[in-house]
Parts: sequence; C-alpha cells; structure tokens
Amino acid sequence: MKLSVIGCGYLGAVHAAAMASLGHEVVGVDVDAAKIDKLAAGETPFFEPGLGEILQAGLASGRLSFTTDMSAAAGAKVHFIAVGTPQRKDGTGADMTYVNSSVEALLPHLGEGDLVAGKSTVPVGTAQRLSELVAPTGAHLAWNPEFLREGFAVKDTVEPDRLVYGVSDTTGETDTATLDEVYATAIGAGTPRLVTGYATAELVKVAANSFLATKISFINAMAEIAEATGADVTQLADAIGHDNRIGRRFLNAGVGFGGGCLPKDIRAFAARAEELGKGESVAFLKQVDEINLRRRQRVVDLVTHSFDDHVNGHRVAVLGLAFKPDSDDTRDSPALDVAVRLKGLGADVIAYDPEAIPNARRAHPQLAYADSLDDALQGAETVVIATEWKAFRALDPVETAQKVARPTIIDGRNILSPADWRDAGWTYHGMGR
Repeated sequence: MKLSVIGCGYLGAVHAAAMASLGHEVVGVDVDAAKIDKLAAGETPFFEPGLGEILQAGLASGRLSFTTDMSAAAGAKVHFIAVGTPQRKDGTGADMTYVNSSVEALLPHLGEGDLVAGKSTVPVGTAQRLSELVAPTGAHLAWNPEFLREGFAVKDTVEPDRLVYGVSDTTGETDTATLDEVYATAIGAGTPRLVTGYATAELVKVAANSFLATKISFINAMAEIAEATGADVTQLADAIGHDNRIGRRFLNAGVGFGGGCLPKDIRAFAARAEELGKGESVAFLKQVDEINLRRRQRVVDLVTHSFDDHVNGHRVAVLGLAFKPDSDDTRDSPALDVAVRLKGLGADVIAYDPEAIPNARRAHPQLAYADSLDDALQGAETVVIATEWKAFRALDPVETAQKVARPTIIDGRNILSPADWRDAGWTYHGMGR
C-alpha cells in the first residue's frame, strides 16, 4: 500500500521507516528541510536503536522517500498525521498548531476514499472536529494512537502490544479494513486490535500515560515516606509488586519521569478535563506532577547536604542527561534539570551522557560536558546518577573510588547496590533507601 507520513520527528520518522520495512511504499513529509535532507541521506536526526538500519534499508529498496513537498502525499491510500502536540507556551493545554496546519496543508491532495489516520496525542474531541474538515474532500478520518517507548520504538511499531482504531459510525467498517491491511503483519502475529469511536481512541493514549505517571509518582511518594521513617522503598516496591493487581513494572523510585510525552500529556489532559467541566475527575494529576517535580529538588538537596549546604565551587559529576537510557531526548529531562539547578547554585558541574550531550549543549551551553565517563569522574567530589544507562549500572565501586576526589554518590535512579558501594568506602545516598 502507498502511505504518507506527515511529520518526520521522533514519531513520524520511526513510523515511516517501520512501515517501509513491512513492504509499504512510504513518503515522509515535513516542513523542516534540514531534517528531511538528513533522513533522505540515511542519517537519523535523533538516537533510537535500530532506526538507522531500517531507514537505510528502506531508502535502498526505493520504498521510502522524504520530502518537504506536501503534494508528494497525493495518491497515498493512508495519510498518517504524526506531528507534535507540545505544551502551549501560554498554559498547560496541548498546542494544536502543527496538527491543524498539517491537516489543512494535506486537504488539497486528498482523494475520494483516502484515509487520514491521526497518530498524534491530541485532546479528546479533536478527531471529530478534523473529520468535518476532511469530509468535503471525500476522504475519511480515523484515529490510530501510538504507544511507542523511546529506546524500543522500532519494535513497538513493527510488533505493537495492541492496535487501536478510532473510526466513525458511517465509514468505520471500510476504514478498519484499510488499517488492517496496513498492519497485516502485526495482526497476523496475533496483536490485539480494538475498534472504538473517536473519543475512546483519543483517550486511550492520555489515559495510559496518566496511569503510568501516577504509578511512578506513587512510588516516589512512598520514597518520601520511606526517607522519613527509615524504610527501603525498593524492598517496598518488590513486596507490593508481587500482587498481580499492582505489578512491579514502573514502581521504581528515583528522580522522576520526563521526556516529550508524560509531563505534557498529563498537563494537557487536566486542561482538557477543565474545559469539559470535569476537572475534578483528574485533579489528582496535579499532585502526580508536583510529586514528580519534587524528586528533582530532592536530588539537588542531597548533593548540597553532602557539602554541608555549601555547594559553591565544589565539583559534581552528573551522569546522565537524557530523560531515559537508550535515548538522546532531553525534553523535560529530570537529569538535565538537576544539572542545571546545581550549576545555578554555583557547583562546578561536569555532565556526561553517552548520547544526549549535543541536545543538552544546545539547550544549556553554560554546563561543562565531559568527553567520556572517566573524564566526568576524575576529581569529582560527589557523583550523581541521573539516568540509568547500562554503563552507569556497571560502575565498579572500588575502581571508581580511585578516580574521584571524594567517594560520595547520589543514586538518583536506585540502580546500585548500597551495600557494595558502602563496603567500598563510599557515602551512598539513594532515593527512599
């Protein structure tokens, strides 16, 4: 099938390359010429494991192409809308500028029976509004939310854990059949498929992200109680995680969540609920957000306390800048935020991340960045683990102690063994441990 993908950022670039890898003919369209040039040359504009290989294979096969010309989308059977919905600058709601402009630009190139399939995370009610915009062209509209995890995005696209189609009452059967053809490989492998109305499909993504954010903030709230009582939040999470109704996944206390999805999505969901007159239904999300942000300050406080509250001029190594491992994404990253806050207090911050330094440097050139993990550790008076990269998990406490000026470590992700590090002579501080 011939497909177009409108928007070639993180979501769109992965979706376009993955669809081509499944045998579809795909054109990716974006207004950013520099990004398009890079993708067309087989270069990934961001770090995502496995993307480079399927991108280059798709280009070599001739099934994948990229352009800034929207007219190239003409003739495609399905047009995926994969543009960003960032937080509005004047509030907490979603900025719909890119979704609206991409659909409007696509309208002249739609044909009778074409399907516009939204993948962007949008406020509930968006699909109905856009369907009325698309209808005069003879095309149909569906909402097909994405559930990508950064670091696993290629696998999550090719082998999703579920497919959700939000379709209209009038063309739903036809549009479902079209999407089934797009995702024939996944459906053939037994992937669950749920067909819903527009509103349900729009709510699925924000509800899922809100639940995950709530689970993370819950265990971080327990970490605050654990710190006040001498309990160990990691053991607590292990104990309650054995309850199948709760589960252990995402019960990891630490510096909190970040990235381009969870923070802005829970704020946008709360803002939309207020518009619908149902703000009280998700009022708890404000506390989820507040707990999450408090954990960043807790790491900063642990660092300053290690210097008797006088951090000025002391060398602090911050290990990790991306919001999660296997990514170079620094959007709303707790790790980068901690580094910036410590720098603002006068600390001599040296930061290191295996992939995210270029993005961090563009946003915060005032920070000092190390070329290697060893360079970051040399002479550090306190080490902060801010992102749970495998290289940081694998640090040896005895060898690491020989590189630093003072063996003090703040384990902001609870990935190290407190006993091993303390036995090696370190002053160890975890999160709720």
